[in-house]
Amino acid sequence: MPTHQKTLPAALLLGGLAIVGQALAVETLPEIIVERIDTKHLDLRLERIAGGLEHPWAAAQLPDGSFLVSERPGRLAHISEAGEVTHLGGVPRVSTNGQGGLLDVVLHPDYGQEGGEHDWIYFTWSQAGSGGTATALSRARLKGSALVSVEELFVQDRFSDPGRHYGSRLAWLPDGTLLMSIGDRGRQPPRAQDRGDHAGSVLRLSASGGVPDDNPFIDDEGALNALFSIGNRNIQGMTVAADGRVWATEHGPLGGDELNLIQGGENYGWPDVSLGLDYSTRRPIGADSLPGMRDAEYIFEGRFAPSGLAEVTSGQFPQWEGNLLAGGLRSELLKRLVLEGNAVAESEVILDGEVGRIRDVRQGRDGALYLLNDAARGSLYRLLPAD
Repeated sequence: MPTHQKTLPAALLLGGLAIVGQALAVETLPEIIVERIDTKHLDLRLERIAGGLEHPWAAAQLPDGSFLVSERPGRLAHISEAGEVTHLGGVPRVSTNGQGGLLDVVLHPDYGQEGGEHDWIYFTWSQAGSGGTATALSRARLKGSALVSVEELFVQDRFSDPGRHYGSRLAWLPDGTLLMSIGDRGRQPPRAQDRGDHAGSVLRLSASGGVPDDNPFIDDEGALNALFSIGNRNIQGMTVAADGRVWATEHGPLGGDELNLIQGGENYGWPDVSLGLDYSTRRPIGADSLPGMRDAEYIFEGRFAPSGLAEVTSGQFPQWEGNLLAGGLRSELLKRLVLEGNAVAESEVILDGEVGRIRDVRQGRDGALYLLNDAARGSLYRLLPAD
């Protein structure tokens, strides 16, 4: 399936222009929210770095220590180390229908290197079109208080309603290719088993939005070439671990939220396999397991509603090295998952309601841990050792 790369017309580059360069009033930050949080291995301090963010979705730390934070209504905030918030111009006009808007944001892995060739900011967003909306991927450069050289790299193959299950998490593989999740879009019948449809999948793209010639479905005549995995309901947490393994947290329906080890060419089962329940009937959806479909490595208890996933590699948290931190929306939990091989050997609740609905979890360039909460007046938080 061909992809489309283009420079967006000026009429679309409207997001945030009315407040470009205007710093928002903020309190003196960081603000200590919880002085000491007891956990199994170490005590933590929870700080709020910046507030007043409208449904923030993702955070990326720039080399100078400042942050880019996407806000779902279509704004990209630039947050200084002192907590001052400004909004950038040049953001495409996003569709904010339902769960749509400006979604994930990541930097090119070589951002900040000498010469600036790779100083690209990648972001996903919901694009309106004939028949509804679609998950789109763009990239841009940062110049002053605006995005410039905005390029649309990829749009999923089908625009549709309703406005939910966009997926949209991005993660870089060690070979320089980019993974992008797309949710099943909440349609009936579900689309995640259709190899001729991007919905309900993980895609693998080049840094410029093209399709690598070694993608796992590229020789499958009935499959779209960008597909990396299929049968994924709605992945909103994804990280590539230091050993190259790809971990993803995925929303089930009513329960059955999953941690999956994403591997190229695999089918993760949705909706034929699920441990969740139908919202209306409260009856099981699909089988517990089926041949040819990969089972989840871990099922979260209750209605966890996962969003945001990070591996801990920071020297500030040596006891947690190699552990995963998974955020929860409805549950308002931050869980630490201890891996032994591909299995979760132990789990620990780190936060339970202290920041509300956790939308994103990141380890910063500085080694600290950062969180965003999904709220009309959301915030950027930092977790550090208490001592």
